[in-house]
Amino acid sequence: MTDNHLGEFLRARRAAVRPQDVGMASYGVRRVAGLRREEVAVLAGMNVDYYTRLEQGRERHPSAQVLDALGRALCMDADAHAHLHQLAGTVPCASFRHTTDRVGPALRQLMDGYPGAPAFVINRTLDILAANALAEALHSPFEPADNLARMAFLDPAGRHFYTRWNTTAQALVGHLRQAAGLDPDGPRLRELVGALSEHSADFSRLWDAHDVRGKTQDAKDLLHPDVGALSLTYQSFDVRDAPGQQLIIYQAEPGSPSAQALGLLGSIHATSHQITR
Repeated sequence: MTDNHLGEFLRARRAAVRPQDVGMASYGVRRVAGLRREEVAVLAGMNVDYYTRLEQGRERHPSAQVLDALGRALCMDADAHAHLHQLAGTVPCASFRHTTDRVGPALRQLMDGYPGAPAFVINRTLDILAANALAEALHSPFEPADNLARMAFLDPAGRHFYTRWNTTAQALVGHLRQAAGLDPDGPRLRELVGALSEHSADFSRLWDAHDVRGKTQDAKDLLHPDVGALSLTYQSFDVRDAPGQQLIIYQAEPGSPSAQALGLLGSIHATSHQITR
C-alpha cells in the first residue's frame, strides 16, 4: 500500500472503463487498458495536466465539484463515488470515529437472544468480534473463525464453505476497499491487506482492481460439513455506540431444508459442548 490512495483509485477506475462505455470512438492501437488520461479529462471537463497530477499524487486537494465530474466520467456507482470523496477528504465524516473492538454486554445478550439464528459482530476490517452459539457452530469449519476475509482466502475450508466463492471474494475485498477509504492508514487494515496479498494471488488481483462495495443483501449459499447445503439471507445493523461495528444476523426461510439444517447444526453444537465439559 502507498500513500497515493486517490491516484491509485483513479488509475484503476480509468482502466476499467472502455471508450464504448462512455460513447467514445476508439482510434489506433491503445497502449493502456480502458480510457486514456486525455479522454478522462475531456469527459470530466478539466485540463489533462491537472488530471495527471491527481493520478500521480502531485495534486491531493481536488474540490468536491471536480470529484463529482470524475465520478460521472468514470461511470462510478454510489459506493465508488462515496469512496472517491472519502479518499480526497471532501466528505464530512462526522459519523466516523476510531472505534473500539470491544462488544458490550448488552449486544452480546441481544445476540444470545436469537438461538435459532446465527448472529455475530464484525468491525470494518471484517474481524469477528463476538458471536452467538449458532454463529460459532456455523463457522466451525474454520480454525480459527477470526476474520471473514482471512477465512475465505487463506483457510482451506473457505473454498468449500462458500459455494459461490468468487462472488463472496469480490464482496469481501470490496468491503475492505470501502474501509480503506474511511481509514486508509489504519494499522489493522495494513496488516490484513499485507498478509492476504502475500499469501493469496486472488486477493492481490481483486485488491488491485479497486472495486468498492458496501454490504449487500445477497443470499449466502454455504456448505457445512456437518449438515450440508445452507441457503441463508441476512440483515446487517450498524452498532450506534461503536461506529464501525456491524451486527450480522443470518436467517433461513421458515420450514425450508436450510431451516431444518440450522436446527440440526444447533443441536450438534450443543451436544458437542456438553460432551466436552
